Amino acid sequence: MGDPAGIGPDITLVAWLRRNVDNVPAFFVVGDPTVFVDRAGLLDDGDSIFIQEIESPEQAAEVFPNALPLLPLIQPLGPVIAGSPSTAHAGAIVASIEKAVALTAAGHAAGIVTNPIAKYVLLESGFAHAGHTEFLAELAARHGGGVATPVMMMASKRLKAVPVTVHIALKDVPSAITKDRIMTVASITNRALFRSFGIPQPRLAVCGLNPHAGENGALGREEIEVIAPAIEALNAQGIHATGPHSADTLFHDAAREHYDAVLAMYHDQALIPFKTLSFADGVNVTLGLPFIRTSPDHGTAFPLAGTGHADPASFIEALRLAARMSSSAAARASASHP
Repeated sequence: MGDPAGIGPDITLVAWLRRNVDNVPAFFVVGDPTVFVDRAGLLDDGDSIFIQEIESPEQAAEVFPNALPLLPLIQPLGPVIAGSPSTAHAGAIVASIEKAVALTAAGHAAGIVTNPIAKYVLLESGFAHAGHTEFLAELAARHGGGVATPVMMMASKRLKAVPVTVHIALKDVPSAITKDRIMTVASITNRALFRSFGIPQPRLAVCGLNPHAGENGALGREEIEVIAPAIEALNAQGIHATGPHSADTLFHDAAREHYDAVLAMYHDQALIPFKTLSFADGVNVTLGLPFIRTSPDHGTAFPLAGTGHADPASFIEALRLAARMSSSAAARASASHP
C-alpha cells in the first residue's frame, strides 16, 4: 500500500486502469479498501476504476481483468486525507509490508512491489528501521530466509546502478568502503544479473571513489589500497569486473555498452546519473533477499496525491520488472552459478 496519503493509491489504481494498454502483469493490493475507493473517486477516470475485495491471493488472477483485487488489512487505518501524512497511518503501513512479505514467503505471490513511504512518518511513530530495505531484511529472517544482505539496484533499460554504500553521510563513505563490502555487493549483484535478469555472463564496471579514480594515488589512495584489490579478487573468483573507473566518463551511451551493471561507491554517484537517464521509468530493486522486491524510484509526492497528475510509469515498470525477474529466476532455478 505504501503511505496512504501519498500517490501510492493513485498510481496503483491507474496502473490497473492501464492494464491492457500497458501490458501490466496481474497483481493484487494489500491495503485499506476505503482508501482506494475514496482515491478512485478523486481521479478523473474514477468512474472506470473497479475495486473488488478478495479473501485470498488465489482469487487475484480471476478478478484482475475486471477489477483491482484488494486483500484488506485487518489493521485499522482511520481517516486518510490525500496529501496529508500522519503518524496515525504508520501501523497500517507497516502491517501492509508485513502481510506482503508473509504471503510472498509462503509462495502465494511471485514478488512484492512496494509503494512509496515517507520514512519520517514511520520513524516518528517509533519505527526502528531506516527504511523499507532494512525492514525487509528483518522480515526475510523472520520468515526463515536466513540473514539477508540487502543491496540496492536502480534498474532501467538504459542503466543498472548499484551503490556500495547507501544512506550514510558523505564524510563516512571512505571508511565504509572495504574490500569485503565491495566483494559482497558485487557477488550479490552478479548472481542477481544471472538469476533474475537472465544475463549469462554479467559484466560489472566498478567506479573509483575519488575524482579521476584517484589519478594513480595523487587524489586519494582508496582505489589502490581497497577498490583495485577487490576487483582483482572478484576476477579470481570468476566474476567479470573492471575498474576502478573514473565515474565522470562511465555513464555516457558508448561507455554503457561495455557493462551490464555499474557499482558506484556512494549513493549520489549512482543515483544522479541514473535518475538523469531514467527518472520516469526507473525501478528500485532490492537484491540479496530470498524474495523479489521492486519499487518505483520516486517518493510519496504528497502534493500530487488525489490530483490525477501522478505519473504511474515507474510503478508500472516496477510491476513488469518483478514479473520478468520471477520468470527468469524460475527458469534458472536449477542452473549453477557463482
